[in-house]
Amino acid sequence: MFRRRARADRELHEAQREALALIQMHAREPLPFDTVQAPASAGSSSEVIVPDLPLAEVRGPSRQDVEGVMMRWMQLLVIEGEVRTCPKCGVYRGWIVFCLRDDSVWLRCRAGHQVQEPHLDATWFNRNSGPVDHWHPTLEDGLRHLGH
Repeated sequence: MFRRRARADRELHEAQREALALIQMHAREPLPFDTVQAPASAGSSSEVIVPDLPLAEVRGPSRQDVEGVMMRWMQLLVIEGEVRTCPKCGVYRGWIVFCLRDDSVWLRCRAGHQVQEPHLDATWFNRNSGPVDHWHPTLEDGLRHLGH
């Protein structure tokens, strides 16, 4: 019994040493999809260039690159139990809701009147808006896309 136990311990220790050697070997070698070797003409052959992922062609602008985001809000906008109406024309449906870089929320009616809504914030906007489906270079292009 003692000999079997000693042999099993030796086999276990040998397997652990082999596994450790394998892990150390893989830790030293970069994976082929993680790095790209620089061409020999670009410098020394030991330079490693890490690709920028995702690629710039498919990457959308970051939150710091845009002035704000907007969404259409066709139903009634109820804030603290009251239906929100435009203070100038009295409209209560068909808002465009903007969330600007400073996390303030603005409302725009179909007539083009804009008013800041202090009771709404970026958290409310993010919870109620869907994914961004278009990027527009100007405000007018975005409004046209949303039907205003």
